[in-house]
Amino acid sequence: MARVDLPISPIERALFVPAADALVVADVHLGRGADSSVAAPIDDGGAVRDRLESLLVRTDPETVVVAGDLLHAFDGVPRGLKRDLTAFEACIEAAGAALVVTPGNHDPMLETVFDGATTSEYRLADGETVVCHGHEPPETAATRYVIGHDHPALDVEGRKHPCFLYGPAVYEGADVIVCPAFSPLAAGATVNGMGGPDFQSPLITDVDAFHPGVWDDSSEKVLWFPPLGECRRLL
Repeated sequence: MARVDLPISPIERALFVPAADALVVADVHLGRGADSSVAAPIDDGGAVRDRLESLLVRTDPETVVVAGDLLHAFDGVPRGLKRDLTAFEACIEAAGAALVVTPGNHDPMLETVFDGATTSEYRLADGETVVCHGHEPPETAATRYVIGHDHPALDVEGRKHPCFLYGPAVYEGADVIVCPAFSPLAAGATVNGMGGPDFQSPLITDVDAFHPGVWDDSSEKVLWFPPLGECRRLL
């Protein structure tokens, strides 16, 4: 394992930023279950809500920020999506938190079903962290960027785990932290053998400089690995 010091706390598939009292999740993809090819819709909304409620109890944030792809809807609204979105919003409101969404490339229908706060890039109250989806180059300068978009996962001894990626000073001198997909239906892109061109985000170029981190349920913390350039052959 590697030592990684961050002023941000990864928790399961989310990030908590204590200095901003903010919880960040990415790639929720509400509606993906109904959009799947199986005959009966999958209740991914319920699984998302259960996971979110647990995190809200643990962190008690002032703000919840979705780093893009809150929805999985391109040219129509999947059945059950409005119900799941209403429940998602109600969960956050019941916890006394505000919701902000930075839309992603899967969110073209967002404005038809969501009338809450949206912005392409959101600077957290710590003044250092900017949250965005990561599918486009950010316009706001930051000490660190928190993004989603690529759904990273790490294969460790034949088992695939959703993972975080942390790249110190990798994008114009700023740190980049990539969140795993919050959706239980996102299998994830296995980063072990991926190079910079394989990633969709323009913030990820020198992937060998990124530390992968996997959440460990037993210790309730993220286990950080050496940078991918050093640890690929060991996994």
